[in-house]
Amino acid sequence: MTKKKKRKPSHNKISNLTNTILSILKKERTKTFNYKQIAAILGVNDASSRNQIIKKLAELKAKKEIEEIDRGKFKAIVNTEYHTGRVDMASRGSGYIISDDFEDDVYIASNNMNKALHGDEVEFYAYKRRKRGKLEGEITSIIKRAKSEYVGVIQIHDKKNFAFVIPDGNKMYTDIFVPINKINKAEDGDKVLVSLEDWPEKADSPHGRVLKVLGKPGEHNTEIHAILAEYGLPLEFPHDVEEFANKINTSITKEEIAKRRDMRKDLTFTIDPKDAKDFDDALSFKVLDNGLFEIGIHIADVSHYLQENTILDDEAYERATSVYLVDRVVPMLPEILSNGACSLRPHEEKYTFSAVFKMNDKAEIKDQWFGRTVTYSDARFAYEEAQAIIENNVTSSAVETSQINTTIPVEVSLSGKEYQTPKDIAFAVLKMDKLAKIMRRKRMSQGAISFDKVEVKFNLDEEANPVGVFFKTSKDANKLIEEFMLLANKKVAEFIGKQNPKKTFVYRVHDEPDDSKLAALQNVVGRFGYKLNFKDRKSVAASLNNLLSEVVGKKEQNLVDTLTIRTMSKAEYTTHNIGHYGLAFDYYTHFTSPIRRYPDVMVHRLLQHYLDGGKSPNEDIYEDKCNHSSNMENLATKAERDSIKYMQIRFMEDHKNENFVGVISGVTDWGIYVEIIENKCEGMVSVRDMKDDHYAFDEDHYALIGKNSKIMYQLGDEVVVKVKNTDLVKKHLDFTLIGKHVED
Repeated sequence: MTKKKKRKPSHNKISNLTNTILSILKKERTKTFNYKQIAAILGVNDASSRNQIIKKLAELKAKKEIEEIDRGKFKAIVNTEYHTGRVDMASRGSGYIISDDFEDDVYIASNNMNKALHGDEVEFYAYKRRKRGKLEGEITSIIKRAKSEYVGVIQIHDKKNFAFVIPDGNKMYTDIFVPINKINKAEDGDKVLVSLEDWPEKADSPHGRVLKVLGKPGEHNTEIHAILAEYGLPLEFPHDVEEFANKINTSITKEEIAKRRDMRKDLTFTIDPKDAKDFDDALSFKVLDNGLFEIGIHIADVSHYLQENTILDDEAYERATSVYLVDRVVPMLPEILSNGACSLRPHEEKYTFSAVFKMNDKAEIKDQWFGRTVTYSDARFAYEEAQAIIENNVTSSAVETSQINTTIPVEVSLSGKEYQTPKDIAFAVLKMDKLAKIMRRKRMSQGAISFDKVEVKFNLDEEANPVGVFFKTSKDANKLIEEFMLLANKKVAEFIGKQNPKKTFVYRVHDEPDDSKLAALQNVVGRFGYKLNFKDRKSVAASLNNLLSEVVGKKEQNLVDTLTIRTMSKAEYTTHNIGHYGLAFDYYTHFTSPIRRYPDVMVHRLLQHYLDGGKSPNEDIYEDKCNHSSNMENLATKAERDSIKYMQIRFMEDHKNENFVGVISGVTDWGIYVEIIENKCEGMVSVRDMKDDHYAFDEDHYALIGKNSKIMYQLGDEVVVKVKNTDLVKKHLDFTLIGKHVED
């Protein structure tokens, strides 16, 4: 019988063992590891490897790089100070971390990202960069992913055993690997919504699953659905939510009317955009015997129908806001409520929540009342119709009945209200316009900032193709409604906010602008000859108003308006009141749009709760709801901007052979951004395409300067461009630069 050969022990040395062990322990620095656990992570189980690990652990302990917490259990000794922040990805996989611990953003090289993605909340440590002395960092762990779902185009491998999804946008530096059994019937080239499931340790790409096929890239509905999916916004209501809403009793009953203040006999009307489908606010007007005016701001009583702890309320809370895309509205509430029961349509009785004020000719409030009401809208005005009443009064002493296009029924209404003539309504509109102008002047004198930014709108044909661009501006009729809505919001907030002891409430706050952002704004607008005054809060507000007023109608208006808005802090919802800087209010909330904003629903519920003598509820619960509402509002805003950008690119597809005059709206080392004056479409001219010279970026002058010709393309310059390329999928518009614009 032959003897069994003895197996020779393995003497293979594990490479880079010191760094490997330190990396394992530092990555999970709150945990302890023994040699067996480390061997398992390294995938080794022979005696030689185990001995190497045991020996190395002893060495590292002796050097005081690790500590032995319990017998045979080791933990890293961490001398580095760790911070937390949010990732802001740049191009080519590198990025920055925005952290409260540092004044400047911390640069993260692509090899130090450690699988973090744009928007992720991460832990990191920072150190000074050798060359420039600026902060650089390395991400050590991901605390919370910003998102787990991405939109992109699927590419199925020829052998049909796997696929990759190439995400839209330039903030995602990696594609997503999808096994063939998880492509959900997607075809090669489809635009899909994919969910991240895992990112294995040694994998270059995260692994995912296709959740939904959105359609073919470039098709209108595909791209609109992709915008919603990109931000995790819903396309439609779940069936059970629709079914629940459809079963709600929406009738007006005598029993419910008896619980409310009956204001059906007061002259009441709505003023909204001509294409509005839901009307969540109305105004009533009455001249009192003592000469005062009683003005009611009536808001749809959504909280009457939207009961807490129902699937309908859960859905409304999750959405938190309606989303207004270029061709559609994604509502917060199902249509039976948003366009039906809660919409203050003309000639219909509705349940409302009202703020009623008695005012004198100087717009001074002599009395106020808040509570649930029942109202009847006599007429619906478009802004243009209300504006005609206001403008006609300027040129004539009397308003002709024929000039007012109202649809008030001649017969007495079911509510028993006497017929109101068009002249009655005209008088109400004119009087309220004068009061609104007084309130606006007072607000501006107290430091409010007037943002009347031009909104880009599209004329769409039946297939949602853009056939024209127009600009929406705010006129007296818009400002009339705005001032009375602001009044209601302010007074409701004051009513609760000034009570003692303090009560939990939802405020809409707006912090003061950061000094460094104001300085950066001055740096830009100074090139157009404008100057800001930073002496104190009122001086800043006054000079910003002066700036916004001076640029009206000038080529740089949209650029300056946009930069000024970006200088401002973001308004948000919170239970911690700090006032509203932009409006110059110490107390402000959102009370006036509960059909489309969930915070307004919360405000209605809290106000009624306190009117009924209720105790203050848990503040932390409402603060969490406020944070959620602010986050959803931010996502909706991004989706709305993306839809406008998409439609602008579609519009420019049909104008490829035309020259356009534009203003340089941004300058970088890779090119210039140009905004076309006549339609506000923005695109980029790549520095690589500027063949007449070698252009270098001059950061101090916000300009590209030709090395030989010394030609300067500077922020705010007028240039002539032509469309080079339109990319609907990436929502990118490329221009060819013709040259500087020379006026005839």
